[in-house]
Amino acid sequence: MLEKIRIWLGKSERRSFEAGGTGRRWNKAGKMESLNASILAESTVAARRASYYCRNNSWVTSAVQAIVANAVGCGIKPRSKHPNPAVRDALHVLWNRWTDEADAAGLADFYGLQAMAVRAMVETGEVFARLRARRNEDMRSVPLQVELIDREQVPLDRVTELSGGTRIRAGIEFDAIGRRVAYHVLKARPGDPFAPLTGNGYDTTRVPAADIIHLFQPLAPGQLRGITWLSPVLLRLHELEQYEDATVVKAKIANLFTGFLRDPGGDAGGQAAAASLTNNILQLDLEPGEIFPLPPGTDITFSDPIDTEDYGTFVKNHLRGIASGLGVPYEAVSGDLEGVNYSSIRAGLVEFRRRVEQLQHNVIAYQFCRPIWERFVTVAVLSGALPARDFEANPAPYLSVEWLPPRFEYVDPKKDVEAEILAVKSGLKSRSQSIAERGYDAEQVDAEIAAERQRAEAMGLSFESLPTSQAATPAEEDANA
Repeated sequence: MLEKIRIWLGKSERRSFEAGGTGRRWNKAGKMESLNASILAESTVAARRASYYCRNNSWVTSAVQAIVANAVGCGIKPRSKHPNPAVRDALHVLWNRWTDEADAAGLADFYGLQAMAVRAMVETGEVFARLRARRNEDMRSVPLQVELIDREQVPLDRVTELSGGTRIRAGIEFDAIGRRVAYHVLKARPGDPFAPLTGNGYDTTRVPAADIIHLFQPLAPGQLRGITWLSPVLLRLHELEQYEDATVVKAKIANLFTGFLRDPGGDAGGQAAAASLTNNILQLDLEPGEIFPLPPGTDITFSDPIDTEDYGTFVKNHLRGIASGLGVPYEAVSGDLEGVNYSSIRAGLVEFRRRVEQLQHNVIAYQFCRPIWERFVTVAVLSGALPARDFEANPAPYLSVEWLPPRFEYVDPKKDVEAEILAVKSGLKSRSQSIAERGYDAEQVDAEIAAERQRAEAMGLSFESLPTSQAATPAEEDANA
């Protein structure tokens, strides 16, 4: 049947789907055969190149920082949904004490770990975290710590068939029905001068999947490992950097105003003192304003490259493509706010924030934060840090949590706040929802407001509403302009 379809398609003058056609126009066109195969073969090289540009290219550094700052900021914070307020308060107090001890390396608190993990995911495509139990006497709060693991410590080339249908694919062990049951982890990153070597390869430790967090953004069903977010733009970055280097070198040479004295008689000083012959190539050290006497009969000609008058436009277009590939506004990558008005910056930020919210809730909170909260609560109960006699019978209320991402700054604070007030008053959203979208806990805000009012009343203080400002909004300023 498939062959008959092919014959029939061959008789038609034109394919219904041009993307699946053949011919001269599709010669040398790229296509993705298998995502996992491509990841296994190329993701390490791509990740290392991405890391290089993240540390050496100012625009890439700015783009990555924009993603991390907007996605994590000061931290995606948990709010327990346990029905008992006393239990909720106890969990929040215990969590706040634990965050300072969360990092096994002692370099950051839990929210700093979030930022490092997201940065690694953006740069190299993925990152692993290991949940490590500690002794009660070694911790002041909950005996649990999180250890971040570099992607290369879970080797891609570990592919083994085991008994009973179990197999290892890209360093991840799957059972017979395709569930992740373990990760095979190297003791140190390959290339680390302090990595312990045994025989001809690195030792790996089998770590149960329950103790490992694998943070990456899945692009397709069945995807095993992550790919750097810079993958769509790395080649463009490389070529743009070469273009910039060539332009800078050309500008430097053009500003070396040097004179050459032609001396047919050889009476003006002989050959240039600074000239040297290396591999049959005459080399001169040029300095601005310097005059070189040349030997009799010697002449020199410099190439006159075409002046690139559209340098700024060319670079800007490339940067727009790079920003689009990373899902970041051009202004956040380049810092160029020329021609930006209220409407244009708002439109760009709305789309960017939608992407960030998707990343926060679908990837970071689900893959990274959720399993850490569940382990934190479980260890807190088992260690006695959190008294909970009903936890074993019904753990769901204790594990139920809502993650509050950092709030986005207003583009026009007056208009945005007025719109928020109108939405709450009209019943389109709750006040708790509005407060949560700002990254705060509604119960905590209410408690603080009540405490402030009680304190003000006790001290005889009275605060009246401030008059509405008559200043023009950014949108009005744009319209007036």
